Amino acid sequence: MATVSFSVNGEVRALKLDTRTTLLDALREHLHLTGTKKGCDHGQCGACTVIVGGQRINSCLTLAVMHEGETVTTIEGLGTPEQMHPMQTAFVKHDGFQCGYCTPGQICSAVAVLDEIKAGIPSHVTGDLNAVPHLTNAELRERMSGNICRCGAYSNIAEAITEIAGRPA
Repeated sequence: MATVSFSVNGEVRALKLDTRTTLLDALREHLHLTGTKKGCDHGQCGACTVIVGGQRINSCLTLAVMHEGETVTTIEGLGTPEQMHPMQTAFVKHDGFQCGYCTPGQICSAVAVLDEIKAGIPSHVTGDLNAVPHLTNAELRERMSGNICRCGAYSNIAEAITEIAGRPA
């Protein structure tokens, strides 16, 4: 057992956990933040995507104790039904979900993708590594490729992200 403390959605939380507890299980089972989904539990589907220290990660592949003192943002921390994050609003507008199971991970990933591009972080399809990347169709699809939608709402998801990317910061 170990005590781990991190900020989750703006609130410092301390938990006594088995050192083998994943961040996903800490969020869902110990903090009851069930928006983050357990899909494959192998890091292949992206349903468990959260933002840690500004980077998107698969929370099923990392141990909670590895994130001592870090900032974790889940779908619950991005917005509420009364005051949604712009990306959440765009997903609703463009019908970027069907069953909705992957949607929290898709939205967290989409928010982080736009931040990555804004920060100038290249992807595997970035043509010129010295140039600032832009949100092209290839960039978007590469960066979001770790998030699977079994319903196939990819074109709607891409439309939602593209809308938000086109808004001035």
